[in-house]
Amino acid sequence: MKQNEFINSMMVMLGAVLWGTIGTAQHFAPEGATPMSIGAVRLALGGGVLLLYAFLRGKLKGRDIFSRKSTYIGAASMASFQLTFFAAVLLTGVAMGTVVAIGSAPIFAGLISFAVNRENPGRKWLISTLVSVFGCILLVVGGDELSVNVYGILLALGAGLSYATYTASTKNLLDEFSPEAVTGIVFTMGAIITSPFLLIYSLDWLLTARGIAVALHLGLITTAFAYVIFSYGLSGTKLHKAVTLTLAEPVTAALLGVFLLKESLSTLSGVGMGLVFAGLLILSITRPKEKRA
Repeated sequence: MKQNEFINSMMVMLGAVLWGTIGTAQHFAPEGATPMSIGAVRLALGGGVLLLYAFLRGKLKGRDIFSRKSTYIGAASMASFQLTFFAAVLLTGVAMGTVVAIGSAPIFAGLISFAVNRENPGRKWLISTLVSVFGCILLVVGGDELSVNVYGILLALGAGLSYATYTASTKNLLDEFSPEAVTGIVFTMGAIITSPFLLIYSLDWLLTARGIAVALHLGLITTAFAYVIFSYGLSGTKLHKAVTLTLAEPVTAALLGVFLLKESLSTLSGVGMGLVFAGLLILSITRPKEKRA
């Protein structure tokens, strides 16, 4: 039981690690690739691939999933996350937008878990979340100047709430349906919601080899593959724990920035990275129960 719980936790973290490559991929995107267009393309390509994968695996049988409120809440939440997060980044900058959105998501997840599922997250989750969130703050803001914008902060909080809501609704669906069906249908519906942005912003950057490579990485690796892995892990992990484990995302982004983009890592950011690792370690390791005589 504990071994399966550990494996599920590692799958959730693997999904978060893959999401951590998004910023690096955007760095290599051609000029003219706006955050909104990149987000819409990512969701459209990823959703299409997930739906095709679910169809080929024979997981789209029946229409019961379309009668669940969680399906539509999940799709709307994923679309909302794309819009609020990228808008927050535009107003506040990458540092502030990221730290508020990612750092607030575990808090919202804990509140949703307690209010909806009546689950008490427990002392270990609280300690690990506080340590990881504080580490995330130090990691993201350690080397950057912050730009405070009230509307941007509210949008970033909306992004954190959207992501926590998506995770909660997805977990409810995973109790009845396969991860392939849930991700395929939810992401496709989310892509339909964000599809108008494909018409508003220029997609000329997709006509270049580098643009195609970036789109494929974002759609196939950071969306299709990452969310399937994440959903498999989420099916056997508590909501509040799963969202806290996704704080591995900013750590991955920071490491790629240092080793691939040759960015400098300040001492404060290094301490923050260590705190995030410590928090995730506290949450991932479970103490084996003593055998009764």
